Amino acid sequence: MAPSEESENVQRAVENVLGNCVHRVERSPSTIRVASEDPRSLDLVHDQLRDRRVRATARRLLLANREGKSTTVMLNRQAAFVGVIVLCGGESESPLGPLYMTVASEELDSLIEWLTAYPSG
Repeated sequence: MAPSEESENVQRAVENVLGNCVHRVERSPSTIRVASEDPRSLDLVHDQLRDRRVRATARRLLLANREGKSTTVMLNRQAAFVGVIVLCGGESESPLGPLYMTVASEELDSLIEWLTAYPSG
């Protein structure tokens, strides 16, 4: 990450992914970490995975990257800056470098199911 203007843009992109929820920001010279325990923090991700019809891809990536009680996916930084969730299969798919979204839960299977489930009926 380069100068402070870029770090502000990265923070804005992450906050756009979280939507309107309670969160905290932690900064280091090379990293911005935005964390939330607010149940609403994944609502936008859930809705966009459904609306953009990428639930199967999201499920595959979430399961493939699972480590214990957490999983990580990469998001396109430019898309996140304007509030759009675009999953990346590799770092090269986001020209400015991806955002890494890590989701941790004691009930990770249920959370992945909720994020990627197809409606019944």
